[in-house]
Amino acid sequence: MSETVLLVGGGGREHAIARALAPDCDLYACASNQNPGIAELAAEFETISETAADDIVAYAESVDATLAIVGPEAGLAAGVADALDEAGIYTFGPQAAEARIETDKAFQRRFMRDEDIPGNPDFATFDDMEAACDYIDEYDGDLAVKPAGLTGGKGVKVIGDQVTPEEAKEYLRDSDYERVVLEERLVGEEFTIQAFVANGEFRVTPAVQDHKRAYEGDEGPNTGGMGSYTDVTPSLPFMEEGDYEAAVEVIEAVVDALPDYKGILYGQFMLTTEGPKVIEFNARFGDPEAMNTLPVLETPFLDVLVAAREGESLPELDFADQSTVCKYAVPEGYPTDPKAGAKIEVEVDEDAGALLYYASVDARDDGLYTTTSRSFAVVGVADSISGAEELAEDALAAAGDGFHIRHDIGTETLVQQRIDHMAELRGE
Repeated sequence: MSETVLLVGGGGREHAIARALAPDCDLYACASNQNPGIAELAAEFETISETAADDIVAYAESVDATLAIVGPEAGLAAGVADALDEAGIYTFGPQAAEARIETDKAFQRRFMRDEDIPGNPDFATFDDMEAACDYIDEYDGDLAVKPAGLTGGKGVKVIGDQVTPEEAKEYLRDSDYERVVLEERLVGEEFTIQAFVANGEFRVTPAVQDHKRAYEGDEGPNTGGMGSYTDVTPSLPFMEEGDYEAAVEVIEAVVDALPDYKGILYGQFMLTTEGPKVIEFNARFGDPEAMNTLPVLETPFLDVLVAAREGESLPELDFADQSTVCKYAVPEGYPTDPKAGAKIEVEVDEDAGALLYYASVDARDDGLYTTTSRSFAVVGVADSISGAEELAEDALAAAGDGFHIRHDIGTETLVQQRIDHMAELRGE
């Protein structure tokens, strides 16, 4: 039987999902923005807010959807998976209660503590900002200051890296956050592992290193992610034998503690001298990490969704032995003062070895326009990180002007800096 799949979301992550699903199913999509890449792959693309659960269910029923997948965290927090499941449309995405592992960072840390999940740093939660400021004064060491709710990856301030203790306290006092989490600053190298989860099982993807800072050399404010890379193996160049497996053990502990979880479980880790520690969990694919892992997934992604729905064992995942480098093109001024409304023309010759993923662009009758968020990404796929980086750069050079890009992502220089950093921390 042919499957009819509804994809909820219109960003680069969802374009990657659409590419992975479209060859094997009848794909329909809905989002608040018209993503031209998804629209080209889908039989139909309806403009619906990603959080409008009732409207999404009505649309899913109108196209006789047999499966659904929710891309963005806002939709999961709004209970879209709950509503679709209740309507009898199996949704590969956690219901709102399980999605709290991402949407409520205070819950996330308490859950890890109560379930003895390894890799949990010291933390404390506050709904009184003055009490949080007192904790900063009293704590022996640097802290990461995190709003408890969703902030699109841009709300975290790290003392000793981005801000001073006084600036952190000023940030808290000036904010309108209802709850915050203060946690031990982790020092090392970040990486993420995404897992496909259903029926108490999970299957993992290669490790990815994302780059949150806006500017080259890891300078500037945090963003939703400026780009990322993978290696030809599941591990990354700065990781030692056993580091990847240790992070997978953390994911396994979470899956064991959440037997009803389904969808993507994304673990963001800091590789420290004591092994991987958990920065956070997300309840969906990463953006840009989906664009690194799905293009090299050789197992049909639809097979994962069908097995999940049928209560069957999830298929083992096969990945091509290739590296990927993803680089985002973002509006000038992003993320603090992005310039929206600029008309853009993007030309990427995919036959040359790089893939184009549209993200937050506004498709109008007379062309494409920028929004205040990331515009598009290109992904090079090759037999080495440096080879993939060259393909991504070539594609960006042909894609047009007027964007900000972190050109250092995936370069031999930056990757070597990661290796040297971990060697220094280990005292090698």
